[in-house]
Amino acid sequence: MTDRFHPTRKGLLAAALAAAACAGTLTAQPRRPQLESPTVLADGRIQFRVAAPDAQTLRLQAPWAGSDLEFERGEAGTWSLTVGPVPPAIYSYTLLLDGVRVLDPHNTAVKRWLGGNASLVEVPAPEPVPYDLRDVPHGSLHVHYYASEAGGANRRLLVYTPPGYYDEADRHYPVLYLLHGSGDDETAWMEVGKANLILDNLIASGAAEPMLVVMPNGHPVPWAARRRGIGSDNTQRFRDDLVQGAMPLVESLYRAKSGPAQTAVAGLSMGGGQSLYCAATGLDRFSWVGAFSAAAPAPESDAAQGLLADPERANASLDLLWIAIGRDDFLLDRNEAFEAALVKAGIDHTYRVTAGGHSWPVWRGYLAEFVPLLFRAAGKP
Repeated sequence: MTDRFHPTRKGLLAAALAAAACAGTLTAQPRRPQLESPTVLADGRIQFRVAAPDAQTLRLQAPWAGSDLEFERGEAGTWSLTVGPVPPAIYSYTLLLDGVRVLDPHNTAVKRWLGGNASLVEVPAPEPVPYDLRDVPHGSLHVHYYASEAGGANRRLLVYTPPGYYDEADRHYPVLYLLHGSGDDETAWMEVGKANLILDNLIASGAAEPMLVVMPNGHPVPWAARRRGIGSDNTQRFRDDLVQGAMPLVESLYRAKSGPAQTAVAGLSMGGGQSLYCAATGLDRFSWVGAFSAAAPAPESDAAQGLLADPERANASLDLLWIAIGRDDFLLDRNEAFEAALVKAGIDHTYRVTAGGHSWPVWRGYLAEFVPLLFRAAGKP
């Protein structure tokens, strides 16, 4: 076998290592225990274990588990805690290590959130659910960067192409623009919401039309700036970026059908409010609208009046206006007020109040309900 290293270089390297060892700069570092955490048990309980031999206190922070829960310290500084059982769903959590909020060091599943990242754990359902990874044909995910005059910066979006997209070169597809919440970015619907798997499964079963799904970034005004009260026009600037930047880009790169009857917009929380605003200011662009746990506009606002002021036009333009929210959601009152205004104005819509709060298990379910309604002849309720 030929040595891949030059003899002189080998000698220099050996000499350097020997000198470092003599100087004491190469010392054995203690290895942390290789722990599995979290572990989901068969009965729905979740076991957490953390190697933190120097810690004095360790707590679990998770709203779904109630108040902060104390870990128990074991041998060799390994801390453990078991909670539950809890219903099948995806859950976020953080640790409070000696008063400092940290991620689970043994868990690679992380929810990126602009207000502070969190670790994730998924409790699987015993029966099939819409977001399962199944043995069905799968679509593809693409990432695009583009310069946006309306957005004021270089922007990024994700595009889902359905199974078979590259097998039928002449086929064109309707488009769903799927919007994230205020603390998330354009990856959230894929990484946490599992939107691509939901679409794969619905399309495979024939429950949904094959479609493109575009996931843009909803923050043309940086989130931190808005927290300081700067850039309250984020919703308007997002709409401008979507219409002037993202939509032309998608239609230039993909076999996308155009026109309002072939275009849907939906989103959660902030994205739900943005979806309603896009509809109110773009009835000539979007005929299918979904608002999940939306930051719904006040009935007297310009955004709401874009729909409420001309009910006849709204009803003629919209194939579907679908609004859903959990009864434990902190935005319930805003949605109730907006829905009451729609009823008073006589605007056709679907309004659902379900179990749950402001969380991803709820939004996954809403997407699975909403998508099969899209681009069907009988869209109106």
